[in-house]
Amino acid sequence: MSARGTTISKLSPADAELAYAAAQKVVETHRRIVGFVKPGRTLAEIDHEIGKILASIDCRSCFLGYRIPKLPAFQSHACLSVNDCVVHGWHGYLRRPLERGDLLKIDVGVWHQGWVGDAAWTYAVGEADERQRRLMECGKESLRRGVEQLKPGSPLMNWAKTVQETVELKYGFRCVRGLGGHGYGRSLHGPPFVSNVLPAYAGEWPDAFLRCQPGMLLAVEPMIAVGTGATHQGRGEWPIFSADRSMSVHYEADVLITEDGPRDLTEGLSSQPDVVG
Repeated sequence: MSARGTTISKLSPADAELAYAAAQKVVETHRRIVGFVKPGRTLAEIDHEIGKILASIDCRSCFLGYRIPKLPAFQSHACLSVNDCVVHGWHGYLRRPLERGDLLKIDVGVWHQGWVGDAAWTYAVGEADERQRRLMECGKESLRRGVEQLKPGSPLMNWAKTVQETVELKYGFRCVRGLGGHGYGRSLHGPPFVSNVLPAYAGEWPDAFLRCQPGMLLAVEPMIAVGTGATHQGRGEWPIFSADRSMSVHYEADVLITEDGPRDLTEGLSSQPDVVG
């Protein structure tokens, strides 16, 4: 989920640890839920368990009840997106139980002490074939290399250039166009919009030349499909699918720009297993 705008909020040093604490609650939720995910579980069961985890760690979901124009209120604690569903899957869009070889994207957003944490990771259920493993490796590497570009004075397009080159030139997959990261903090979404691809024409991405500054808080999130960067979304429906129904992955980290460079507030998430259950 993302938002566009022009006024960029800056995080004060006094609030940095509160933002870190919220981000770490997301990491903790991911750590706990992977032991529950396995073949045979339904998305409804997984979402219910995430709700229980959030309550047990003094958090509530940022996503449950979230509204944007022309869509119903979001009905899940987390975004749960399987295989060709790139993002914004909810617990009722897929009724069948998970099967071995499914790719499950879990996007967790929390409120904790007035601050937001928001991060996603991709898990293979039970097993992963060679292409799926390469797709997941592509997602993790593009996120890691992209975050390294978020240095003070660096334009946001350096992030997009690095992510797009990693995904499309090194791995041969496709960045999903039209989706991207966002600013956040005391609200779930805010400016700037952080595209994962370079603009194809003037005005496509107005924030491309915006330079990173200490105090900026960004949720950055490569979204990648095997065969296409185009998407399909039903009218009045949340889930967004790859247009050719090819497999997809989604990785997201919360990053604070500091005087010394990017600080990954969701540190530890990269230690999550690729295959669960």
